[in-house]
Amino acid sequence: MYIRPFDLERIQSLYENTVPYNLTESGFHPFRLNELLTSGQLNELANLELGYGQTNGSIPLRNRIADLYPGLMEDNVLVCNGSSEANFVACHTLLEKGDEIVMMIPNYMQIWGIAEEMGAVPRAFHLREENNWAPNLDELHNQVNHKTRIIAICNPNNPTGYILSIDEMKTIVEIAGEVGAWIYCDEVYRGAELNNIETNSFIGIYDKVLVTGGLSKAYALPGLRLGWLAGDKETIADSWSYHDYTSISSGILSQRIAEFTLEKSTRDRILNRNRELLRSNVELIQGWANEWKDNVRFIKPQGGGMAFIGYNMEISSSFLSERLRKEFGLFIAAGDWFGMDNFIRIGIGAERSYLEEGLSILTKGIKQICEI
Repeated sequence: MYIRPFDLERIQSLYENTVPYNLTESGFHPFRLNELLTSGQLNELANLELGYGQTNGSIPLRNRIADLYPGLMEDNVLVCNGSSEANFVACHTLLEKGDEIVMMIPNYMQIWGIAEEMGAVPRAFHLREENNWAPNLDELHNQVNHKTRIIAICNPNNPTGYILSIDEMKTIVEIAGEVGAWIYCDEVYRGAELNNIETNSFIGIYDKVLVTGGLSKAYALPGLRLGWLAGDKETIADSWSYHDYTSISSGILSQRIAEFTLEKSTRDRILNRNRELLRSNVELIQGWANEWKDNVRFIKPQGGGMAFIGYNMEISSSFLSERLRKEFGLFIAAGDWFGMDNFIRIGIGAERSYLEEGLSILTKGIKQICEI
Protein backbone atom coordinates (compact mmCIF):
# COMPACT_ATOMS: atom_id res chain seq x y z
CA MET A 1 0.00 0.00 0.00
CA TYR A 2 1.32 3.44 -0.94
CA ILE A 3 2.11 5.98 1.75
CA ARG A 4 3.26 9.52 1.04
CA PRO A 5 7.01 10.00 1.72
CA PHE A 6 7.48 11.86 4.99
CA ASP A 7 9.88 14.45 3.62
CA LEU A 8 10.88 16.06 6.91
CA GLU A 9 11.91 12.88 8.67
CA ARG A 10 13.44 11.15 5.65
CA ILE A 11 15.57 14.13 4.59
CA GLN A 12 16.63 14.85 8.17
CA SER A 13 17.59 11.21 8.66
CA LEU A 14 19.77 11.28 5.56
CA TYR A 15 21.81 14.33 6.48
CA GLU A 16 21.39 15.56 10.08
CA ASN A 17 24.25 13.44 11.43
CA THR A 18 26.69 14.12 8.59
CA VAL A 19 26.59 17.90 8.04
CA PRO A 20 29.00 20.21 9.89
CA TYR A 21 26.12 22.44 11.08
CA ASN A 22 22.66 21.04 11.65
CA LEU A 23 20.00 23.64 12.42
CA THR A 24 17.04 21.40 11.54
CA GLU A 25 16.66 20.11 15.09
CA SER A 26 13.54 21.54 16.74
CA GLY A 27 14.28 20.49 20.30
CA PHE A 28 16.97 21.55 22.74
CA HIS A 29 20.62 20.59 23.14
CA PRO A 30 20.36 17.04 24.55
CA PHE A 31 21.31 16.14 28.09
CA ARG A 32 23.90 13.53 28.96
CA LEU A 33 22.90 10.95 31.54
CA ASN A 34 25.53 12.17 34.00
CA GLU A 35 24.08 15.69 33.73
CA LEU A 36 20.56 14.47 34.26
CA LEU A 37 20.76 11.78 36.93
CA THR A 38 22.27 11.36 40.40
CA SER A 39 25.01 8.85 41.07
CA GLY A 40 22.46 6.68 42.84
CA GLN A 41 20.15 6.71 39.84
CA LEU A 42 23.01 5.92 37.49
CA ASN A 43 24.00 2.99 39.69
CA GLU A 44 20.41 1.74 39.66
CA LEU A 45 20.42 1.78 35.86
CA ALA A 46 23.72 -0.09 35.80
CA ASN A 47 22.12 -2.86 37.85
CA LEU A 48 18.77 -2.93 36.08
CA GLU A 49 17.87 -6.26 34.49
CA LEU A 50 17.21 -5.66 30.79
CA GLY A 51 14.01 -7.60 30.51
CA TYR A 52 10.73 -6.57 28.93
CA GLY A 53 9.01 -3.67 30.62
CA GLN A 54 5.26 -3.35 31.01
CA THR A 55 4.03 -2.90 27.46
CA ASN A 56 1.76 0.09 28.13
CA GLY A 57 4.38 1.70 30.38
CA SER A 58 5.37 1.07 33.97
CA ILE A 59 2.82 2.06 36.60
CA PRO A 60 5.14 4.62 38.27
CA LEU A 61 5.87 6.24 34.90
CA ARG A 62 2.23 6.41 33.86
CA ASN A 63 1.38 7.95 37.22
CA ARG A 64 4.02 10.63 36.72
CA ILE A 65 2.71 11.38 33.23
CA ALA A 66 -0.87 11.46 34.50
CA ASP A 67 0.15 14.07 37.07
CA LEU A 68 0.87 16.47 34.18
CA TYR A 69 -2.85 16.62 33.35
CA PRO A 70 -5.95 17.50 35.39
CA GLY A 71 -7.89 14.55 36.70
CA LEU A 72 -5.93 11.74 35.03
CA MET A 73 -4.63 8.49 36.51
CA GLU A 74 -2.37 5.70 35.27
CA ASP A 75 -5.08 4.07 33.13
CA ASN A 76 -5.46 7.32 31.19
CA VAL A 77 -1.92 6.98 29.77
CA LEU A 78 -0.26 4.79 27.15
CA VAL A 79 3.53 4.98 26.85
CA CYS A 80 4.89 4.78 23.28
CA ASN A 81 8.19 4.87 21.42
CA GLY A 82 8.22 8.63 20.92
CA SER A 83 5.30 10.85 20.00
CA SER A 84 5.66 9.71 16.38
CA GLU A 85 4.47 6.22 17.33
CA ALA A 86 1.77 7.83 19.46
CA ASN A 87 0.53 9.72 16.36
CA PHE A 88 0.40 6.49 14.35
CA VAL A 89 -1.47 4.62 17.08
CA ALA A 90 -3.88 7.51 17.67
CA CYS A 91 -4.82 7.75 14.00
CA HIS A 92 -5.49 4.03 13.79
CA THR A 93 -7.54 4.23 16.99
CA LEU A 94 -9.75 7.14 15.96
CA LEU A 95 -9.89 7.17 12.14
CA GLU A 96 -11.61 4.94 9.61
CA LYS A 97 -11.65 4.97 5.82
CA GLY A 98 -13.79 7.81 4.52
CA ASP A 99 -13.47 9.94 7.67
CA GLU A 100 -12.22 13.50 7.40
CA ILE A 101 -9.56 15.10 9.56
CA VAL A 102 -9.04 18.86 9.71
CA MET A 103 -5.46 19.71 10.53
CA MET A 104 -3.69 22.88 11.63
CA ILE A 105 -1.16 24.06 9.02
CA PRO A 106 1.79 24.61 9.15
CA ASN A 107 2.47 21.50 11.18
CA TYR A 108 4.49 18.36 11.63
CA MET A 109 3.01 16.53 8.65
CA GLN A 110 3.13 12.91 9.83
CA ILE A 111 -0.60 12.78 10.61
CA TRP A 112 -1.49 14.07 7.13
CA GLY A 113 0.38 11.16 5.52
CA ILE A 114 -1.07 8.56 7.90
CA ALA A 115 -4.62 9.80 7.28
CA GLU A 116 -4.16 9.54 3.50
CA GLU A 117 -2.71 6.03 3.79
CA MET A 118 -5.75 4.99 5.83
CA GLY A 119 -8.17 6.28 3.21
CA ALA A 120 -9.26 9.25 5.30
CA VAL A 121 -9.44 12.77 3.86
CA PRO A 122 -7.17 15.44 5.38
CA ARG A 123 -8.19 19.10 5.16
CA ALA A 124 -6.34 22.19 6.34
CA PHE A 125 -7.02 25.23 8.43
CA HIS A 126 -4.23 27.73 8.71
CA LEU A 127 -2.26 29.76 11.17
CA ARG A 128 -1.97 33.21 9.61
CA GLU A 129 1.33 35.04 9.40
CA GLU A 130 -0.51 38.36 9.00
CA ASN A 131 -2.15 37.72 12.41
CA ASN A 132 1.14 36.85 14.16
CA TRP A 133 0.35 33.18 13.51
CA ALA A 134 -3.03 33.23 15.24
CA PRO A 135 -5.36 30.60 13.68
CA ASN A 136 -8.15 31.36 11.26
CA LEU A 137 -10.97 29.75 13.24
CA ASP A 138 -13.60 30.80 10.71
CA GLU A 139 -11.70 28.68 8.21
CA LEU A 140 -11.69 25.81 10.71
CA HIS A 141 -15.44 26.15 11.18
CA ASN A 142 -15.99 26.10 7.42
CA GLN A 143 -13.85 22.98 6.98
CA VAL A 144 -15.64 20.96 9.66
CA ASN A 145 -18.71 18.91 8.68
CA HIS A 146 -20.58 15.76 9.67
CA LYS A 147 -17.74 13.62 8.24
CA THR A 148 -15.08 15.26 10.42
CA ARG A 149 -13.72 12.71 12.86
CA ILE A 150 -10.67 14.62 14.18
CA ILE A 151 -9.48 18.20 14.52
CA ALA A 152 -5.69 17.91 14.77
CA ILE A 153 -3.84 20.65 16.66
CA CYS A 154 -0.20 21.28 17.53
CA ASN A 155 0.11 23.49 20.62
CA PRO A 156 2.67 25.04 21.09
CA ASN A 157 2.89 24.86 17.34
CA ASN A 158 5.70 23.37 15.32
CA PRO A 159 7.07 25.24 13.35
CA THR A 160 5.72 28.73 14.26
CA GLY A 161 5.96 28.56 18.05
CA TYR A 162 2.44 29.97 18.38
CA ILE A 163 0.47 29.12 21.55
CA LEU A 164 -3.33 29.10 21.47
CA SER A 165 -5.12 31.40 23.87
CA ILE A 166 -7.76 30.01 26.22
CA ASP A 167 -10.46 31.70 24.13
CA GLU A 168 -9.10 30.10 20.95
CA MET A 169 -9.06 26.70 22.64
CA LYS A 170 -12.66 27.14 23.78
CA THR A 171 -13.73 28.09 20.26
CA ILE A 172 -12.04 24.99 18.84
CA VAL A 173 -13.87 22.91 21.44
CA GLU A 174 -17.18 24.50 20.43
CA ILE A 175 -16.54 23.77 16.76
CA ALA A 176 -15.60 20.15 17.53
CA GLY A 177 -18.67 19.75 19.74
CA GLU A 178 -21.01 20.84 16.95
CA VAL A 179 -20.22 17.67 14.98
CA GLY A 180 -18.96 15.40 17.76
CA ALA A 181 -15.39 15.43 16.45
CA TRP A 182 -12.35 14.43 18.45
CA ILE A 183 -9.64 16.94 19.27
CA TYR A 184 -6.20 15.39 18.87
CA CYS A 185 -3.48 17.70 20.16
CA ASP A 186 0.27 17.35 19.79
CA GLU A 187 1.58 18.90 23.03
CA VAL A 188 5.23 17.85 22.81
CA TYR A 189 6.41 21.46 23.25
CA ARG A 190 4.34 21.99 26.39
CA GLY A 191 6.87 23.19 28.97
CA ALA A 192 9.02 25.12 26.47
CA GLU A 193 7.47 28.59 26.77
CA LEU A 194 9.28 31.91 26.68
CA ASN A 195 7.13 33.37 29.46
CA ASN A 196 7.58 30.40 31.85
CA ILE A 197 3.82 29.79 31.92
CA GLU A 198 3.07 26.18 31.03
CA THR A 199 0.70 25.81 28.09
CA ASN A 200 -2.81 24.67 28.92
CA SER A 201 -3.66 21.16 27.78
CA PHE A 202 -6.89 20.33 25.97
CA ILE A 203 -7.30 17.58 28.58
CA GLY A 204 -10.05 18.64 30.98
CA ILE A 205 -11.91 21.10 28.75
CA TYR A 206 -13.63 18.65 26.37
CA ASP A 207 -14.68 15.01 26.64
CA LYS A 208 -13.43 13.75 23.27
CA VAL A 209 -9.76 14.68 23.63
CA LEU A 210 -6.62 12.65 22.99
CA VAL A 211 -3.21 14.29 23.39
CA THR A 212 0.36 13.25 22.79
CA GLY A 213 3.42 14.32 24.72
CA GLY A 214 6.98 13.14 25.06
CA LEU A 215 10.51 13.75 26.22
CA SER A 216 12.15 14.51 22.86
CA LYS A 217 11.41 18.24 22.56
CA ALA A 218 10.70 20.30 25.68
CA TYR A 219 12.75 17.84 27.79
CA ALA A 220 15.79 17.60 25.45
CA LEU A 221 15.91 13.78 25.61
CA PRO A 222 15.20 12.61 22.04
CA GLY A 223 17.44 9.56 22.35
CA LEU A 224 15.08 7.94 24.85
CA ARG A 225 12.34 7.66 22.19
CA LEU A 226 9.77 8.06 24.96
CA GLY A 227 6.33 9.49 24.22
CA TRP A 228 2.76 8.94 25.33
CA LEU A 229 -0.94 9.26 24.65
CA ALA A 230 -3.29 10.63 27.31
CA GLY A 231 -7.08 10.61 27.25
CA ASP A 232 -10.14 8.79 28.56
CA LYS A 233 -9.62 5.24 29.82
CA GLU A 234 -11.68 3.53 27.11
CA THR A 235 -9.85 5.22 24.24
CA ILE A 236 -6.47 4.59 25.84
CA ALA A 237 -7.40 0.90 26.22
CA ASP A 238 -8.33 0.80 22.53
CA SER A 239 -5.05 2.49 21.55
CA TRP A 240 -3.10 -0.08 23.61
CA SER A 241 -4.60 -2.76 21.34
CA TYR A 242 -3.08 -1.05 18.29
CA HIS A 243 0.19 -0.54 20.16
CA ASP A 244 0.39 -4.33 20.53
CA TYR A 245 0.74 -4.46 16.73
CA THR A 246 3.45 -1.81 16.43
CA SER A 247 6.44 -1.82 18.78
CA ILE A 248 4.61 -3.64 21.64
CA SER A 249 6.67 -1.81 24.27
CA SER A 250 9.16 0.97 24.80
CA GLY A 251 12.54 0.03 26.28
CA ILE A 252 12.81 -0.62 29.99
CA LEU A 253 15.83 1.72 30.29
CA SER A 254 13.94 4.55 28.65
CA GLN A 255 10.97 4.00 30.94
CA ARG A 256 13.09 4.08 34.09
CA ILE A 257 15.00 7.20 32.98
CA ALA A 258 11.66 8.82 32.16
CA GLU A 259 10.46 8.12 35.71
CA PHE A 260 13.51 9.93 37.05
CA THR A 261 13.05 12.77 34.56
CA LEU A 262 9.43 13.47 35.50
CA GLU A 263 10.14 13.70 39.22
CA LYS A 264 9.17 17.31 39.97
CA SER A 265 12.55 18.77 40.92
CA THR A 266 14.29 17.16 37.93
CA ARG A 267 11.50 18.18 35.58
CA ASP A 268 11.66 21.78 36.80
CA ARG A 269 15.43 21.87 36.37
CA ILE A 270 15.21 20.57 32.80
CA LEU A 271 12.46 22.94 31.70
CA ASN A 272 14.09 25.97 33.33
CA ARG A 273 17.40 25.25 31.59
CA ASN A 274 15.69 24.90 28.23
CA ARG A 275 13.57 28.02 28.63
CA GLU A 276 16.67 30.06 29.46
CA LEU A 277 18.37 28.69 26.34
CA LEU A 278 15.29 29.53 24.28
CA ARG A 279 15.09 33.12 25.54
CA SER A 280 18.76 33.73 24.83
CA ASN A 281 18.62 32.27 21.34
CA VAL A 282 15.37 34.02 20.41
CA GLU A 283 17.12 37.34 20.93
CA LEU A 284 20.02 36.13 18.80
CA ILE A 285 17.74 35.10 15.93
CA GLN A 286 15.80 38.36 16.27
CA GLY A 287 19.03 40.30 15.80
CA TRP A 288 19.87 38.27 12.71
CA ALA A 289 16.38 38.81 11.27
CA ASN A 290 16.64 42.57 11.91
CA GLU A 291 19.81 42.67 9.81
CA TRP A 292 17.90 40.93 6.99
CA LYS A 293 14.62 42.85 7.40
CA ASP A 294 14.45 43.74 3.69
CA ASN A 295 14.49 40.06 2.74
CA VAL A 296 12.99 38.08 5.64
CA ARG A 297 10.01 38.19 8.01
CA PHE A 298 10.27 36.90 11.57
CA ILE A 299 7.55 36.64 14.20
CA LYS A 300 9.00 35.78 17.58
CA PRO A 301 7.77 32.36 18.78
CA GLN A 302 5.92 32.08 22.06
CA GLY A 303 7.33 28.62 22.71
CA GLY A 304 8.97 25.57 21.17
CA GLY A 305 12.54 25.24 19.99
CA MET A 306 12.42 26.77 16.53
CA ALA A 307 12.10 29.95 14.48
CA PHE A 308 9.89 29.98 11.37
CA ILE A 309 11.15 32.67 9.01
CA GLY A 310 9.51 33.87 5.81
CA TYR A 311 11.53 35.26 2.93
CA ASN A 312 10.94 37.08 -0.35
CA MET A 313 13.83 35.65 -2.38
CA GLU A 314 12.80 33.82 -5.56
CA ILE A 315 13.87 30.32 -4.60
CA SER A 316 11.89 27.39 -3.22
CA SER A 317 12.58 26.46 0.37
CA SER A 318 13.56 22.88 -0.51
CA PHE A 319 16.07 24.09 -3.11
CA LEU A 320 17.47 26.69 -0.70
CA SER A 321 17.88 24.03 1.99
CA GLU A 322 19.58 21.65 -0.44
CA ARG A 323 22.06 24.24 -1.71
CA LEU A 324 22.93 25.44 1.78
CA ARG A 325 23.63 21.85 2.79
CA LYS A 326 25.65 20.89 -0.29
CA GLU A 327 27.61 24.10 -0.77
CA PHE A 328 27.98 25.44 2.78
CA GLY A 329 27.59 22.44 5.10
CA LEU A 330 24.56 24.02 6.79
CA PHE A 331 21.32 22.08 7.16
CA ILE A 332 18.05 23.97 7.70
CA ALA A 333 14.44 22.75 7.40
CA ALA A 334 12.42 23.82 4.35
CA GLY A 335 9.03 25.39 4.91
CA ASP A 336 7.36 23.17 2.34
CA TRP A 337 8.12 20.18 4.60
CA PHE A 338 5.47 21.72 6.88
CA GLY A 339 2.98 22.60 4.17
CA MET A 340 4.19 26.19 3.51
CA ASP A 341 6.86 27.13 0.96
CA ASN A 342 8.96 30.33 1.10
CA PHE A 343 9.72 29.78 4.77
CA ILE A 344 12.63 28.17 6.57
CA ARG A 345 12.68 26.65 10.03
CA ILE A 346 15.80 27.14 12.11
CA GLY A 347 16.30 25.23 15.34
CA ILE A 348 17.06 27.62 18.20
CA GLY A 349 17.50 25.11 21.00
CA ALA A 350 21.20 24.62 20.25
CA GLU A 351 24.03 25.94 22.38
CA ARG A 352 24.42 29.66 21.67
CA SER A 353 27.91 29.47 20.14
CA TYR A 354 26.74 26.75 17.72
CA LEU A 355 23.74 28.82 16.65
CA GLU A 356 25.92 31.92 16.20
CA GLU A 357 28.25 30.07 13.85
CA GLY A 358 25.31 28.56 11.98
CA LEU A 359 23.74 31.98 11.42
CA SER A 360 27.06 33.32 10.16
CA ILE A 361 27.17 30.53 7.58
CA LEU A 362 23.51 31.15 6.71
CA THR A 363 24.28 34.81 6.00
CA LYS A 364 27.14 33.89 3.71
CA GLY A 365 25.10 31.21 1.95
CA ILE A 366 22.05 33.38 1.29
CA LYS A 367 24.21 36.19 -0.07
CA GLN A 368 25.85 33.90 -2.59
CA ILE A 369 22.88 31.69 -3.52
CA CYS A 370 20.41 34.55 -3.87
CA GLU A 371 23.01 37.04 -5.14
CA ILE A 372 22.15 39.67 -2.56
